[in-house]
Amino acid sequence: MSEMRPSEYFVCGGFGGICTVLVGHPLDTVKVRLQTMAAPKIAGEAPLYTGTFDCFQKTIKNEGVKGLYKGMGAPLVGVAPIFAISFLGYGIGKKIFHTASGTHLSYLEYFSAGAFSGIFTTVIMAPGERIKCLLQIQQGANTPKVYDGPVDCIKKLYKQGGLKSIYRGSGATLLR
Repeated sequence: MSEMRPSEYFVCGGFGGICTVLVGHPLDTVKVRLQTMAAPKIAGEAPLYTGTFDCFQKTIKNEGVKGLYKGMGAPLVGVAPIFAISFLGYGIGKKIFHTASGTHLSYLEYFSAGAFSGIFTTVIMAPGERIKCLLQIQQGANTPKVYDGPVDCIKKLYKQGGLKSIYRGSGATLLR
């Protein structure tokens, strides 16, 4: 089988990214809610969720299946270009870091190509991650709604602190 062209890496990455979000977002929503739930205020009081399955059940009961997909707009819009650029960067990185013609890449060359691809995706991924998380932690009817969706969220973040507010956490995203 021949080496893929950069355009093929790009298309495959975009399609794979969309599939990843559609399948993985419900688990991501549960993860974020478990990570950000408030601790009980009174000793002996039960936490909002007792675990992953409980969070799934309560989310579906209170918000319907649609609640598991809250905040999915930002990653879905961003994921196709993120994965496409990531796969493209990986393909380019393999060409840059491959030292011996006609041989298989070494583990270090594969690692370097993968790390190289991550640099390009961070510029797109960091704001989408921030928006997604801020939307996911808005739960139920009793919690005040700060953001009315991805566009409102980005506008309010920009108003609060400009690009710096939108890109908060990108250093950690790049290291990831």
